[in-house]
Formats: sequence, C-alpha cells, structure tokens
Amino acid sequence: MLGWAPPALPLLPVLALAAATAYLAGVVALRRRGRRWPAARVASFLLGCLALAAVTGLKIEAYSWHLFSAFMFQQLTLSILVPPLLVGGAPGVLLLRSVPHRGPGRFVLGAALGVLRSPLTRIAMRSWFTIPLFLASYYGVYLTGLVDAVGGTWAGHTALQLFFLASGVLFVLPILSVGPLPGRESWLMRFFDIFIEMPLHVFIGVILMMATTPVIAMFADPPPSWGIDPIRDQSVAGALAWSYGEPIAMVTVCVFALRWRRAEHRTSTRHGADRREEDERAAYNAYLEDLRRR
Repeated sequence: MLGWAPPALPLLPVLALAAATAYLAGVVALRRRGRRWPAARVASFLLGCLALAAVTGLKIEAYSWHLFSAFMFQQLTLSILVPPLLVGGAPGVLLLRSVPHRGPGRFVLGAALGVLRSPLTRIAMRSWFTIPLFLASYYGVYLTGLVDAVGGTWAGHTALQLFFLASGVLFVLPILSVGPLPGRESWLMRFFDIFIEMPLHVFIGVILMMATTPVIAMFADPPPSWGIDPIRDQSVAGALAWSYGEPIAMVTVCVFALRWRRAEHRTSTRHGADRREEDERAAYNAYLEDLRRR
C-alpha cells in the first residue's frame, strides 16, 4: 500500500509536483520583495500536494482497480482531505501577490482575474451548485453504474479522480477560502452548507454496509490469490465512507467558526471606531456651534 507505484501515465502525481513547485516559486518571489507569507499556509498547501501525490502514486492506486475499499479510500482522500489543505494554502491570494504587474505577469493576472470574475465562476461558487455536485460524487457515481461504465480504463479512472478532486475543491472553496470570491455567501449560509453536507454524504456508507450483493460489478471479482471477500470489502468501503470524513469535517467546522468569530470581531471593532469618530465629530461640531453662539 505504501510502495511507490504510479500508473503508466502519472497525471495526478505530476500535477501535485507541479502545483507544489509553482507554489514554492511564488513564496520565494514574494519574500524577495520583502513581503512575508505565513508558514502555516505553506505547510497546508504542501501537505495537500503530498496527500494528492501519495494517494494516486503509491500502490493504493493499483489496489483501487480491484478493491472497493481502496477505491473509496482514494476518493475520500481526494474529495475530503486534499481540498481543505490546498484551499488553506490560499494559492489564489499568493498568485495575485507574487506575480509581477508588468511584462508577462500582466497577462497571467489578467487571465486569473478574468476567471475570477466570470459568470461561470460565480455560478460554481453557489451552494445550490456545489452541494449537489459534491453529493453526486458519491450517490451519482455509485448508484448509477458510472464506475462500471468508465472506471475500467485509464482515461475513465483518471477522470473520476479529477472529478472527485474538483467537486471537493468547489465545495470547500467558498467555505474556507481567504481570497476574493465573486458572490460569496454570508457566514450563516456557509455554515448551513457545512451542516447540510455533513450528514448527507455519509448515508452512502450505510447503503454499502447494508448491501448483500456487490453494488459495483468492477469490484465483484478481486484476484483469487488475495483471498478477499467482495461483500466484506464493500462493507469496509461503506465504513470508510461513514467514518473517514467526520474528523476532517469537525476540524473544518472549527476553522470556519474561528474565522467567523474573527470576522465578527473585526466588523464590530470597525463599527465601534466609526461610531467613536462620528461621536467625536458631533462633539466638535457642537463645540464650534457653541463658540459661534457666544
């Protein structure tokens, strides 16, 4: 499970390496200008890249073609663990701060801002789009035969992995991102999104644990030499779907609540400062009016 055994075309491990390299280059460029970048963000993003490369480049990738439990572990890592780590690194903010505003950098910034301000991005950030998409990566994939239809080829298998990763990123981005996003919903609505998603996606685990026949034909006949009971393996996959995401979800809720509290504190402080300024201005005007009357 832990040996390095990437597929013939290691698209996702290479993507993870490229993302980590680009991120570190941005951090170096920013520090050369005398600007700091939080070490916690660097650690979060690099851990996300490491998890992405590990779950798609170690031997678990080979097992995921034959064992439902390995496939489910891979999906849960891609959709629940990796996205918060990547988003926690604030790569969008780093891009906007590290790329120079002249020369070729202008085109990079222009393209990034164009994507950020596009109507498609605004739609993709809305909860009525992200929550159904995230749930479709479980119920839609497993209960419609999609895995059997496309999962047997490298292209289909990789497309499913990219779909799991993208759906997780789109779901967590409006919740944990610290950068500018179009049409960002209120803190209360974002908390409601978390509250809705947490219980819904784990029910697929109950379905898998209670099933008495293989749900996915692709995993119904593991290699005989492995001595794996496909129904028991399917039950393990269901148990993973039930339990894997709960600790991560709790950490996500805690981080979200902490940021919400800080935002409310900043808002109340700013409003308090504005009120003090208004009171001082009113007192000064009253003083001037008193002088005029005298």
